[in-house]
Amino acid sequence: MVERFFEVNRISFSINDLPAEGTAHNKALHLTVKCERYYVKRVMVDGGSGVDICPLSTFQRMEIGTERIRPNNVCVRAFDVIKRDTIGEIYLILTIGHVDFKVTFQVLDMDTSYNFLLGRSWIHASGAVPSTLYKMVKFRHKDQAIMVHGEDKQSIYRDPSVPCLEAREGSENIVY
Repeated sequence: MVERFFEVNRISFSINDLPAEGTAHNKALHLTVKCERYYVKRVMVDGGSGVDICPLSTFQRMEIGTERIRPNNVCVRAFDVIKRDTIGEIYLILTIGHVDFKVTFQVLDMDTSYNFLLGRSWIHASGAVPSTLYKMVKFRHKDQAIMVHGEDKQSIYRDPSVPCLEAREGSENIVY
């Protein structure tokens, strides 16, 4: 009986889950998510980050009112090992797959290669299992296994502009 319980609630990856290029890739795990009335590309999932990050440029591009930022005294150490004070924090609802998550982001004014960063805070709260090898995230929601594939094509961006896309009401398709 116990074995059956664990079998049902197990999240695993198989050779069939590998992307087309197999193990011969060295790409970060990026997702496309829905936030507010936008679809947002280049959402990095990184288990090495202790906080969830929203760059100020993403925030501004999405035209979210600054009154929603709550001041705080959080200081983070970025990838370049420099400590930075946050502007504050903001709660945003992200739809990942078909599941809504309330995420507390730390807002930072810095150039990044991502539009949002989902770190251990989101990973642990959602019970997600991200895999850079398989380029996907799996989690359970209402006794259902949810699998969200990473973006297919990635490149390095020097342009700090944010590819946020206006979402169509009533449509779950990404508008290009």
